[in-house]
Amino acid sequence: MADFSGFVLAGGRSSRMGSDKAFLEFDGRTLLARALDLLRRVTPDVRVVGPEAKFAAYGPVVEDIYTGRGPLAGIHAALSSSATELNLILAVDLPFLTESLLRFIAERAGATDAMVTVPRIAGGYQPLCAAYRRGFASPAQAALESGKNKIDALFSIATMCVLEESELSRFAFNAGMFQNLNTPEDLRRAAAEKP
Repeated sequence: MADFSGFVLAGGRSSRMGSDKAFLEFDGRTLLARALDLLRRVTPDVRVVGPEAKFAAYGPVVEDIYTGRGPLAGIHAALSSSATELNLILAVDLPFLTESLLRFIAERAGATDAMVTVPRIAGGYQPLCAAYRRGFASPAQAALESGKNKIDALFSIATMCVLEESELSRFAFNAGMFQNLNTPEDLRRAAAEKP
């Protein structure tokens, strides 16, 4: 598997959740601890993207250059700071991801020259569980500088390796792995259902 870095996007406002998602407990551990441990099982180079004052105790931190601009700003900051060509980006609120899924995404990314390797579930991209080449920082910066914050909009100008749901299911990966937690109801439902 190619060398790559891992980044956990943890700096969001968590406005719908009502409290900081990074520090929410799920199945006995915080979402941040779960995400960091998962990434550390697949690469030694793992960093948190968010405010240093909040996350420095958990490992190396990368702060947004474009603050308050959402996940695209986090991806941009991660890629701008990275020393590796390939980079796994994970949102902190995806507690059902597995080591084997991350290895699969990283292996597929290493086998292609695509700028982005991203799963697509039920017709929707999963840009917060994807591999990005460092060069994606340039179109991300251009978008952010022009006031655009949508990640998916940049996919039309980037070379992509799309991991379709049918392909993922052949390797025993399922849509439930991409279930994210945005509200207290999402958290309650996930705790009750655990896919």
